[in-house]
Amino acid sequence: MSSTEKSSQQARRFLVRGRVQGVGFRWFVEREAAILQIAGWVRNNHDGSVEVLAQGTRDQLAGLHSRLREGPRAARVDEVEVSEAQPAEGLTSFRIQGV
Repeated sequence: MSSTEKSSQQARRFLVRGRVQGVGFRWFVEREAAILQIAGWVRNNHDGSVEVLAQGTRDQLAGLHSRLREGPRAARVDEVEVSEAQPAEGLTSFRIQGV
């Protein structure tokens, strides 16, 4: 990655609420992140929401945000809360956290 690409890296935290657990949502996010070449992670939270930390360019993150609002076919997305996050050094891949 060039220094220009590194400097354009941004990070966002997405909190997705609705029927988003038990419907393949984390695998959906992992696949979409791979397509968009985004680094980060996705995990289920105890309150029934799904949390995503994503790092990429503004356009990549906008694309992921759009896809999170849709979700996989079996999901029902009621809300996607977005907040800025600090880009993490050495975060180069996307993974599912937890079980």
